[in-house]
Amino acid sequence: MKTFSAKPADVERAWHVIDAKDQIVGQVAVKAATLLRGKHKPTFTPHIDTGDFVVIINAEHARFTGSKERHKIYARHSGYVGGQTIETPSKVRARRPELILEWAVKGMVPKNKLGSAQMSKLKVYAGESHPHEAQEPKPVSL
Repeated sequence: MKTFSAKPADVERAWHVIDAKDQIVGQVAVKAATLLRGKHKPTFTPHIDTGDFVVIINAEHARFTGSKERHKIYARHSGYVGGQTIETPSKVRARRPELILEWAVKGMVPKNKLGSAQMSKLKVYAGESHPHEAQEPKPVSL
């Protein structure tokens, strides 16, 4: 019996929409990462991008459990002396609410060119509307 390995030309991509309203950030991110990587398909191949497109709506209404909204920190550094920036989720949500889910999903995909290709298929929107209605995305329940 031969081991099946998907070819990039044979991959069929679908569109999925996830409504994050009143959903937990981590659970939305897990579902989105699974769909982006293609792990839900029987043709999953670890070194080939077999995933689908994912649209997340209502990102501003996704919630954290416990006290993470106040105590979790997002830290980044510009590379310059004194260039460290620390933000809480409430500050990030006020500035750009899509980033919370984008960063959560980014931590769950590979940290290489394959992960970058998979992240390019993620579309996150703060509100209810999105410009991908023509692709007829299927709703995903968590």
